[in-house]
Amino acid sequence: EGAFGKVVECLDHSKSNARVALKIIKNIERYREAALSEVDVLERINSLDEEKTFACVRMLDWFDHHGHICIVFELLGLSTYDFLKENGFMPFSLNQIRCMADQIFRAVQFLHRNKLTHTDLKPENILFVDSNYDMKYNFKMKRDERTLKRLDVKVVDFGNATYDHEHHTSVVSTRHYRAPEVILELGWNQACDVWSLGCILIEFYLGLTLFQTHDSKEHLAMMERVLGPIPAHLLQKTRKRRYVHHDKLDWDEHSSAGRYVRKHCKPLKVKISNIELLIMLSLDYIMLQILTLYKKLCSCKPVYNIYSLQKIDIITNFDLSRV
Repeated sequence: EGAFGKVVECLDHSKSNARVALKIIKNIERYREAALSEVDVLERINSLDEEKTFACVRMLDWFDHHGHICIVFELLGLSTYDFLKENGFMPFSLNQIRCMADQIFRAVQFLHRNKLTHTDLKPENILFVDSNYDMKYNFKMKRDERTLKRLDVKVVDFGNATYDHEHHTSVVSTRHYRAPEVILELGWNQACDVWSLGCILIEFYLGLTLFQTHDSKEHLAMMERVLGPIPAHLLQKTRKRRYVHHDKLDWDEHSSAGRYVRKHCKPLKVKISNIELLIMLSLDYIMLQILTLYKKLCSCKPVYNIYSLQKIDIITNFDLSRV
């Protein structure tokens, strides 16, 4: 249940009592408009991907019930966030990350090629098709661990998806997965999804949210701590002048907030070794506003060019062994 309404599991009597998920939207005008926009996007996705090649949730039907927009979806399992939570925030294994990332990147590439930006990619919006698991004992962690039987995932929640030609609101994305150009109000495009993907992959790897904050300036300081200084030309362009002093982030490292950031955020190289290059494709200041997922991946090593490969193995061809 959320601000928009709620999602319930139902039986579809017209389809031999098949189990489905029903998203029921509150009868409030702004939520109705958003829901109808989502229906439009979902119908477009269905028509563009009739063979169900890409990992985007399928809308089965929709209807208006006394002012409540109701959207019928295929029934999925837990979100990747909920599974992490129920598993004590134990990170996913690298093999699991490879498999999930491949599906997610394919899905986002499909959206971007069709001039759509999701704008709200996060672990809560990536659901397992089936979240059944086996319980195994982890000798290293000295505790029981849930091991998924299947790793198929789907990207969900297209309520904020935006076409390239549509009005772009100034702020998009859930805080922790929000790109710096959005925080700085420099305008945004499909690259904001790419940044979110980087944050998601790190969260899968660590079991923890990378940028755990609710303050925009602190968020930017965390980015600098993890990734290095934000380029001056980005700071020069922002209208958020209270964030900037002499073309640098106006941040006191010796304040209580500064000490918190220093303690809880470490440079990327300290946390991650070989997976770093993959993450850096997504978490990149310089090319944020000019590179889509397509251009960003094509600009790097051929292994990352997921658009020219017959078999997309952006993850599986790369050594992601732990340090």
